[in-house]
Amino acid sequence: MKTTETPAPVPAEPGVPVAKVGTTAGDAPKRKTKKEGRVLNVFSHGMLILWAFMVVLPLLWAVMTSFKSDSAIFSSPWALPDKLHFDNWARAWTDANMSDYFFNTVLVVGGSLIGTLVLGSMAAYVLARFDFPGNRFIYFLFIGGMSFPIMLALVPLFYVVNNLGLLNTIHGLILVYIAYSLPFTVFFLTAFFRTLPTSVAEAAFVDGASHSRTFFQIMLPMAKPGLISVGIFNFLGQWNQYMLPTVLNTDPDKRVLTQGLVQLAASQGYKGDWSGLFAGLVMAMLPVLAAYIVFQRQVVQGLTAGALK
Repeated sequence: MKTTETPAPVPAEPGVPVAKVGTTAGDAPKRKTKKEGRVLNVFSHGMLILWAFMVVLPLLWAVMTSFKSDSAIFSSPWALPDKLHFDNWARAWTDANMSDYFFNTVLVVGGSLIGTLVLGSMAAYVLARFDFPGNRFIYFLFIGGMSFPIMLALVPLFYVVNNLGLLNTIHGLILVYIAYSLPFTVFFLTAFFRTLPTSVAEAAFVDGASHSRTFFQIMLPMAKPGLISVGIFNFLGQWNQYMLPTVLNTDPDKRVLTQGLVQLAASQGYKGDWSGLFAGLVMAMLPVLAAYIVFQRQVVQGLTAGALK
């Protein structure tokens, strides 16, 4: 039986380091890369935890303060309430007219959100799917609307709305909100519609479907993640809008929540009813938080759909 003899090791040249047994030349860079990756993960997670703490702490403090009495707010601002003062919420809802402001805001934001999504999705679908003269010009016109400062348009917008007889009206504010939100909506949904497969629409046309039926029954349901994402962004912007209703809606009976909170802060500052002010603040904040928590996954899917495809 023959045996294989192990060849004698080749002597190393002077000045050349001898590599250890079982290691390769690429092990050191790999270990260095893994170490740098761990350091980067620790740093990024630490920054995310710090950012979450900075965001969540004021929200929790506002909710906690809304259940305190006025004396407890100043004597122990960081302590938990001794008992839950639900009368703060009742007082803000009735005496401060937060119920009327909330109802007006729901009407304005609900109507403008539906109109923005319907008109924006139709315009974005045409710009993304059909090639016609002026397509790019119209698209860049919407893009230009995103960069135009709304403050520069407040004075001419006031006169236009006043001449149309829409000043201090709910439907006038809805139309202004739609025009204000359309540029971003068209920009977002145009990019999203371009990622959808064209074979589905072509198959619908072969089966005899019209353009409107193809859009509403086939393409629009496929764009649901994008619609939810842009809907959440528009909801946040329209719900927190203050400048437009302040200029175009001076009727006290038709004020929205942002105007109501400013009025509540001004009036309660003299009365010292800070607990009612915090209760009204939390009332205006809860719908926004609830909408984002419910549709958080759909928002992420809509934002990453184009990248994944």
